[in-house]
Amino acid sequence: MRGLDDAAPRRADLRNVAIIAHVDHGKTTLVDALLKQSRVFAAHEQVGELILDSNDLEREKGITILAKTTSIRYKGVKLNIIDTPGHADFGGEVERVLGMADGCLLLVDAVEGPMPQTRVVLRQALALGLRAIIVVNKIDRASARPEETVRATHDLLLDLASDASQLDAPIIYTDAREGTATTDLRRAGVSIEPLLDAILREVPPPAADPDGPLQMLVSDLDHDNYSGRLALGRITRGRVRTGQLVVCCTATGIGAPQRVALTLTVEALQRLPVQEAAAGEIVYLSGIADVAIGDTIADAGAPAALPRLEISDPTLRMQFSVNMSPLAGREATLSSTSRQLRARLERELLTNVALHVADGPTADIFEVSGRGELHLAILIETMRREGYEFEVARPAVITKDVDGHRHEPVEECLIDCAADAVGAVTDALGSRGAQMTSMRTDAGGEVRLTYVAPTRALIGLRSQLLTLTRGTGVIASRLLGWERWRTLPPKTRNGVLTASQPGTAVAYGLLGLQERGQPLIGPSTVVYEGMVVGLNRRPGDLHINVTKQKQKTNIRSSTEDATVRLVPPRRMSLEECLDFIEDDELVEITPHSVRVRKRVLNADARHKIRKRAHAEVSTVSSR
Repeated sequence: MRGLDDAAPRRADLRNVAIIAHVDHGKTTLVDALLKQSRVFAAHEQVGELILDSNDLEREKGITILAKTTSIRYKGVKLNIIDTPGHADFGGEVERVLGMADGCLLLVDAVEGPMPQTRVVLRQALALGLRAIIVVNKIDRASARPEETVRATHDLLLDLASDASQLDAPIIYTDAREGTATTDLRRAGVSIEPLLDAILREVPPPAADPDGPLQMLVSDLDHDNYSGRLALGRITRGRVRTGQLVVCCTATGIGAPQRVALTLTVEALQRLPVQEAAAGEIVYLSGIADVAIGDTIADAGAPAALPRLEISDPTLRMQFSVNMSPLAGREATLSSTSRQLRARLERELLTNVALHVADGPTADIFEVSGRGELHLAILIETMRREGYEFEVARPAVITKDVDGHRHEPVEECLIDCAADAVGAVTDALGSRGAQMTSMRTDAGGEVRLTYVAPTRALIGLRSQLLTLTRGTGVIASRLLGWERWRTLPPKTRNGVLTASQPGTAVAYGLLGLQERGQPLIGPSTVVYEGMVVGLNRRPGDLHINVTKQKQKTNIRSSTEDATVRLVPPRRMSLEECLDFIEDDELVEITPHSVRVRKRVLNADARHKIRKRAHAEVSTVSSR
């Protein structure tokens, strides 16, 4: 825990504060209100909403993926504001940036109350000794329960606090969308100023020794087309000047002296060059070659490393491999050889601290480990949009050996749904081996179900839940720890329909497919042997010629072709494909397509493999 040394000099003109919360509780919307009411934009500027969510994927999915830093000026004090992700899969982003702050705004939805990720981020903030301000958001909603939310948040503080002073957290009520805040629910807010006043009053100024030798822990990396690699961090001690001689303290030792090429500070949405920055400030530095997250940039004359960042271990592993399908290379805009894929994944490791990459069983396969399905799916989608093509295997949980026994990650899962969907949801969770721990119904008829289940039982649950609840269900989870591996109910999935001939799918061929199952493709789709084109109604795989043309005869019927009706194909998202595939299947990722295929494309070869595996099992059983 970060102690507060009263004797240390402090910068009264500066505050560093992080905004932490569960996903979709309004962090980025609150930052919008802070930026707009601080008058950092000209009157004619049209800035829109979710200003800091500049990434296309962030806007499409409506979540914050990358932590970002901005700043405003209020009553002569500069407020550095750090917006953090709320989804549990991106907890590594939160862990690496909280060290730059001295206080935090704990945002809690007035309707949902504290959620799993609320507990996770609050525990991290309190462990670092950050001063917390409770912000109850969305008090304008009809079903808001601000008093109950405050009581639940206080219970959470009481459970997690390690010091009595951490329990005395002030409470601010906000409507971030309207940009208002109040300290008393009996008086409606008119601006966001009560929250800004609370930050100035409650968040301690950063401890700053400007006269000591330079120390700065690198919390993030960025790239600028003109300045090259940028290292982001908070100056813990001393000053940094453009042209100053510094060294980089890495995990392996102290590097050679280098000069700071450029020093940048954050002002609103801009990075402005400065000649000098003192302790307590958050800055970007360029000119430091081969710097990594967790390194310490120190004075060349007195190098001293700060404790490195500790990031939680990943829980899911997935194999990335070179695309070997017959359609490989048709859509890629970037070279996607094993060497290029390795370089791209290693480049991702520079900024994605929660990601691990290791060599696979062959030179064309890489083992990529992350925090969860969404964490890995975002990486896949990002690489796809950059122009890479590759193949990925079914996600698998990472296990640990503890005292000679295999252990697996276990999560707490919260599901909010309508009362009429409870039966379907409980049936789906029960079939996955999840154990219900509580069920609560509110006055509006919404039900909250709490489950404990191994991570492998929750893979693909999100997409299934949306189907069962007609798109209204909300799921959230957090990692509880590691428990001994246990047997789960077997996952049942019907067989698949695979293309038996390469070519282009036609309506006549798809008509035969839909008589046997659900199509996954439509007419004019290019297919190859072994590509999954449908879901069989029965167990076992079936090979269908979807390129089959109708035989021409001399007899014609004026209405025969008009009566042919094809059902719409089922279009699966990337996340659904990852949950859909079995161990003998792969998902082919290209810039324009996501396809499911068999590992072994030839049907006869797959049949021989199954016979050989069955014979081996029979031999072992007979012994």
